Amino acid sequence: MKISRITVCIFFIAVLIAAFLLSFNDLFRRREPRPGQVVVYQPGQIARIELMPNIPSPFMMRDWKEVAHDYDAFAFDFDRTGQYLPLIAWDKDHVNFDRDTFSMPSYVGREYADEAINCIAAVVSATLVGIDKSNQSGCDWVLMCENWYNIETAQYLYLNNRYAFTGGSFWYELLPNVLFYELAYFYPDAGNFQGEMRVVADRWYDACAAMGGSDDPWAIPDFYYTAFDFNAMKPVYNGEWAEPDAAAAIGWLEYMAWLKWGAPEHLVAADWCLQYLDEIAYNPLYEMLLPYGAYVAARMNAELGRNYDVPKIINWCFGPSDVRPGWGVIAENWGGYDCHGLHGSITDNGGYAFAMGTYENVGCLVPLTRYDDRYARAIGKYVLNAANAARLFYGNGLDAQHQDSEDWIQRYDTNHCIGYEALRKEWNGMSPFATGDVNQERYADQTGPTNLGLYGSSHVGILGGIIRPTTDEKILQLNCLATDYYHHAAYPTYLYYNPYGVEKTVEIDVGPEARDLYDAVTDSFLETGVSGLTSFTLPADSAVVVVVAPVNGTISYDGNKKLINGVVVDYITPSAI
Repeated sequence: MKISRITVCIFFIAVLIAAFLLSFNDLFRRREPRPGQVVVYQPGQIARIELMPNIPSPFMMRDWKEVAHDYDAFAFDFDRTGQYLPLIAWDKDHVNFDRDTFSMPSYVGREYADEAINCIAAVVSATLVGIDKSNQSGCDWVLMCENWYNIETAQYLYLNNRYAFTGGSFWYELLPNVLFYELAYFYPDAGNFQGEMRVVADRWYDACAAMGGSDDPWAIPDFYYTAFDFNAMKPVYNGEWAEPDAAAAIGWLEYMAWLKWGAPEHLVAADWCLQYLDEIAYNPLYEMLLPYGAYVAARMNAELGRNYDVPKIINWCFGPSDVRPGWGVIAENWGGYDCHGLHGSITDNGGYAFAMGTYENVGCLVPLTRYDDRYARAIGKYVLNAANAARLFYGNGLDAQHQDSEDWIQRYDTNHCIGYEALRKEWNGMSPFATGDVNQERYADQTGPTNLGLYGSSHVGILGGIIRPTTDEKILQLNCLATDYYHHAAYPTYLYYNPYGVEKTVEIDVGPEARDLYDAVTDSFLETGVSGLTSFTLPADSAVVVVVAPVNGTISYDGNKKLINGVVVDYITPSAI
């Protein structure tokens, strides 16, 4: 039988179409990264932190509490005048709630915007350094933040804009909810915060179930997606990237909700999320959400006796990522400046670090040491490096040639409280170089909007709330409770790291009444019966987690928990975890 040329042509065209469709389908198929070499993480060690110096150089520790206060005074001042000022404006659109609220530009020089990761973060930031934002100069900035609860779009979530839909990017749609939970921790009676918290937790539980989570039979959701569309109640993969570290933020939200209400479905969702992180073989770090998972893993292990792989997850927080190549934490000297501890890309043009991620990382990992004190030394060393290098985001951290908006800073920001969005390892022959994404030509002609990023600077209160100086500038007092949201009853708890090669004596003011100083790292008392300004000894290159406990308190045990007068002072971490 003869086959006509037309038939042959039709056959080959059909083959080509089929091949194209297969190729097109393959393009949009979700592909988890292939696991690389199996790494065994040693408990207590974080590999990239071991690449950092004990004492960074040059060393200059800013007063981060003062920076946060200055930022709040600048950013919320309607009376500032000058180019691109003021940095705040009233928004009278009354979206979601019938009240005025506020907007801020994401960068100095851009139009006013309503990004929650900027505006709500600024309110949380100020609160962390002791400013009551519910009654500041006659304004209730806290209640104004409720307008980010998206009612009019029927999302019933806190989103990055006041009129927004889900399905674009997990981290942009989860971080506003995390910030809202943090705000509600400090101001539980504002607006309908309690009801909205419950709805947010229920909505993300439903999302987990829609991604495959099941309680009976037990099944873990698949988070290897770009986002979740709450209108369609389906996950979204955009064919370009996935953000599986969403599991970390959802796990944090669900566990915080369970701590508040004890609803079993919220704990189920938290376990789904943490079990997902526990079982995957690739690093899911996409933006800045993964440290929330490390914190919750350590906390659930300590409080509930779970056995989540904290060593693996916490090392992943420092990269490099398997889903966003090069993403992690800098462990290098750039142009003579130690930039260790900054968060961002390790590889973009040699390195590109961002302020927001740097602050958020610190906020998650310092309280983790309460629940897993094996990491006290590593986190203490990391924060010393990160807090020192973070000054390079600001105009007084580098000379004029190593930044692109110094002209505006010198005229208007004499306190140097508004930081650049980012720090590049190299730009036009300068290393390092403070800049950002919004106006990459500014270095050449000093025109147009600046690269000073409010949406990063608005998180600086994390450093301001955690870090206090001691009598030795290189030994910091880190408040482990400052960002330990929804924690149970606790005595004042501080992390101290001694970076020196010799032992050092550190002073602490415990107040007028006698106290005992308990160290959760060595499971022993450093000092007993002390009051006022006292001191204790820190061995070389070591850390303590000091709990300021009642004097002569009654010690008891509840499983892995050590209590003094009924309050947990130490979680004994099983060596097998």
